[in-house]
Amino acid sequence: MGTELLEIQPSELQFTFELKKQSSCSVHLVNKSDQYVAFKVKTTSPKKYCVRPNTGIIKLNATRDFTVTMQAQRVAPPDLQCKDKFLIQSIAVPFGTTDENITSDIFAKDSGRYIEEKKLKVALISPPPSPLLIQNNAETKQSLHCESSVQKDRLVSGVENIPPPHKVTESLVQKDGLVSGVENIPPPHKDVKDVDGFETTKDKDEFTAAKDVEFPIIEDVEERKPAEDAMSLNLTKDFKELKSKLNTVDSKLKEADLTILKLTEERSMNAREKDMLKHQLEMLRKNSVKQVQVGFPVLYVFMIALISLAVGYLVHA
Repeated sequence: MGTELLEIQPSELQFTFELKKQSSCSVHLVNKSDQYVAFKVKTTSPKKYCVRPNTGIIKLNATRDFTVTMQAQRVAPPDLQCKDKFLIQSIAVPFGTTDENITSDIFAKDSGRYIEEKKLKVALISPPPSPLLIQNNAETKQSLHCESSVQKDRLVSGVENIPPPHKVTESLVQKDGLVSGVENIPPPHKDVKDVDGFETTKDKDEFTAAKDVEFPIIEDVEERKPAEDAMSLNLTKDFKELKSKLNTVDSKLKEADLTILKLTEERSMNAREKDMLKHQLEMLRKNSVKQVQVGFPVLYVFMIALISLAVGYLVHA
């Protein structure tokens, strides 16, 4: 593909480096093609940076930004040199593709589709000097100027101008350098070699998908230590009290379970006794009815017989 898919600005990520402080940098992407373009951000240090968003879709003739946040660092690198790199992959996708449709298979190297890759280096810059520091430097220069004026006045008045100790030491060192015949030249500054291996397969494999997760703010551990110790002691005490209360509640629950079990057994026994009494009462009622049914006809027959005898006697009389 001859045309360039994306225009990336800036070409280098610059972070203002301060210990224990996060730093952010924005990257501007411009779609220069006549298609939808999907992009993906990778880095050689995924644990150190947060990229939001790390993937996305740029529509036709549209732009999009993503933010790179560097995690707060506890130690400054030598000479503020950084070897971290970012890789931005872009590929043309069909019209109507959304951010939710982006998968890792789209950027697979074995898919045979053209994937445009651009690399961005990372540069660390020092923060601007504070107004207080500028004021201190101005006061120092003024004091040095006053000191030099006093020394000139001493020369005019005939007083011996004795150089300060640090100047005497410097002159002795320069003299020794002249005697030995070797010029006292400071050692050359060693540049940190930033190996540009972008074209090698090994460096390409070092790039990992950037994370889209914010880093927690790092606080001073030494300042937090007393507060954390006191908090941990309070938490331990509260935990022990809570544990003892839970044990007490547990024992009471066990006693309540036993009481409920006894009451349940007593209730079932009472129910059984009640059923037995009902059954016995029913049996007694049935027996009394049978007795009444058996005895009533005999008495009735006996009465009829007596009445018949009496009527017969009266009729014959």
